[in-house]
Amino acid sequence: MIRVAGSLVTNQVRASDLLRMFARGGRPTPLGQAFAEYGRIDKTLHLLSILDPIDDTYRRRLNKQLTVQESRHRLARKICHGASGQIRKAYREGQEDQLAALGLVVNAVALWNSKYLSAAVDQVRAQGVPVKDEDAARLSPLGHAHLNVLGRYAISSSAPAEGLRRLGEIPDLPDGGDMVETVEGEGV
Repeated sequence: MIRVAGSLVTNQVRASDLLRMFARGGRPTPLGQAFAEYGRIDKTLHLLSILDPIDDTYRRRLNKQLTVQESRHRLARKICHGASGQIRKAYREGQEDQLAALGLVVNAVALWNSKYLSAAVDQVRAQGVPVKDEDAARLSPLGHAHLNVLGRYAISSSAPAEGLRRLGEIPDLPDGGDMVETVEGEGV
């Protein structure tokens, strides 16, 4: 098994040839059976770590990772509200375009949230309120209660001159000036 792994890493054998070596005639070869059993060892250790009642650190770490992933999915579902959140393009490239646009918007929201969360923590600390670093580390940029996915959007064609706006300040929607265009929200 080590020789097979080494051959794969050093490009001595192609992955397609290796897969043919693992099964012949729809049945696993002894080498293929050995790799299958080896994979079962890792799966069993994973399940035992989840079920361990004494030390639940692995389960907590796994749950934390799943929670972050689900938060990202909730944000993406909120942003992708048009067509009931379904990807409706019939061809692969169109679906990829829709998913890429959704990913771009989700990343933009996460960046915006990160900048303002950091500014909010800095402001609270400047006011003398003690904020523990471990508490600040648990803040997530995936929150979305403040997002307006329906309605009108103001899209500026240039970056603000003085950086971030003041915390708690809600910008006014323009009356249709030439610097900003207003778009009806349809979702990604």
